[in-house]
Amino acid sequence: MGHPSRFVLATVGLGIFVALVLTGCEPEAGEGGTSTLRGKVLARDYSGDQFIREYYVPEERVYLVYGDDAFYSDDVRTSYDGSYEFRYLKKGRYTVFAYSECDTCPGQITAVFVSGEITRNRSVLELPDLIIRK
Repeated sequence: MGHPSRFVLATVGLGIFVALVLTGCEPEAGEGGTSTLRGKVLARDYSGDQFIREYYVPEERVYLVYGDDAFYSDDVRTSYDGSYEFRYLKKGRYTVFAYSECDTCPGQITAVFVSGEITRNRSVLELPDLIIRK
């Protein structure tokens, strides 16, 4: 048997290309893109019910959920000024969360969420402050 002809190789290559295009028409949220999602974590300190102060939190862990995933896909720690950033994201819906103290919650901790959607490549999505209680 000889080597496959160029026609056979081109036909197989075209078939693979068409299959990829047809199955991947709707891009899903996740890594591999050109966009950035960013925000800040703001802490509010209380003594009982009395508000004491608020500040942007350094070294706070922030988690990123892609689309409707049930589990987070990435996490980072905030910088000295409370800012966080997730880079190289595709277009899609994202949810960011951090943990907050909660006097009335089981384990005295709860997750606080903010969400947004990246709609264009090479864009920056600035989310509202993620407000946690310390």
